[in-house]
Amino acid sequence: MKIAFYGSSLLSSYWNGAATYYRGLLRALAARGHDITFYEPDAYGRQENRDIEPPEWAKVVVWKATPEALREAAAEAAGADVVVKASGVGYEDDALLDAVLGAARADAVRIFWDVDAPATLAELREKPDHPSHRQLDKLDLVLTYGGGDPVVEAYRALGARACVPIYNALDPETHHPVPRDERFAASLGFLGNRLPDREARVEQFFLEPAARLPEASFLLGGSGWGDRPLPSNVRAIGHVGTRDHNAFNVTPKAVLNINRASMAEIGFSPPTRVFEAAGAGACLITDEWPGIDQFLKPGEEVVVARDGTDVLDIMAELSEERAAAIGAAGLARVLAEHTYEQRAVLVDALLANTLAKKRAGAAA
Repeated sequence: MKIAFYGSSLLSSYWNGAATYYRGLLRALAARGHDITFYEPDAYGRQENRDIEPPEWAKVVVWKATPEALREAAAEAAGADVVVKASGVGYEDDALLDAVLGAARADAVRIFWDVDAPATLAELREKPDHPSHRQLDKLDLVLTYGGGDPVVEAYRALGARACVPIYNALDPETHHPVPRDERFAASLGFLGNRLPDREARVEQFFLEPAARLPEASFLLGGSGWGDRPLPSNVRAIGHVGTRDHNAFNVTPKAVLNINRASMAEIGFSPPTRVFEAAGAGACLITDEWPGIDQFLKPGEEVVVARDGTDVLDIMAELSEERAAAIGAAGLARVLAEHTYEQRAVLVDALLANTLAKKRAGAAA
């Protein structure tokens, strides 16, 4: 099938947590024979901070962040069998959704792919007149990168015909074990941009334990932390490109995942960070959230912390040997059950079935 995909960025992970997700899924779909064009706006300095070049498995169209360029990019949806508008594109999202759905052929599969369902659903609940409400009945599918039954039920209640979670996963060709890199040496590493609904949890799970463990070293990667006062044993290194994620994950004794508050509350939303770290064979510590045991077994394949005190206790007891064993078990689990190739099988079947039903209905 010919797929037109409108998202934030395929080429840059700069202020773009969905990059790994897009790359893994679309690469796996291309391997199954789909012809993919990814449309991304030139916004937020992402084109100046690319960490991959345009890949062989997808055509990338970068459009200027102007109304005219938006209309031109959206008009190209007319040539696709499947049209996808993702959440969080970053420039006039509502206008882009309107334009893309307006350009799509009547027999095309129309999809809204929500990469931040808790935030989107909260906005829709707060704004009954939000433009997306009137678009839901024009969509054939809502796909989300997490959320489980609560998100599915919420979207169905708002009028979506069908909602299916397509969870984050591992691309073993991108994220895999590598040699240690002393640039990232630390007792505990955390990689995440500074965001309003994450900062308090970073304070609780990472910065407070660091302040109480002065003999240990802590590594903080991600954008936005430059003006934040930090304990003296926390080293902030700024944005870490995806090409360095493997080394960042395997070098510290353990790495920490901290979900945003909204994601932790709704659960069943493992971020790409979880699979990147496990795929590199890292010992992963994660904050607690509903559904973690659906993806990794607590205590054996991942370590779960309820709060900062748990992080302190874990780090005090974690030996290098146990850390290595947890990392090896997590790697084996994600390779067996959580790769993008496996996720693409589900997406492929959804697209084929939905397209067949639409065409059968049009012919009737």
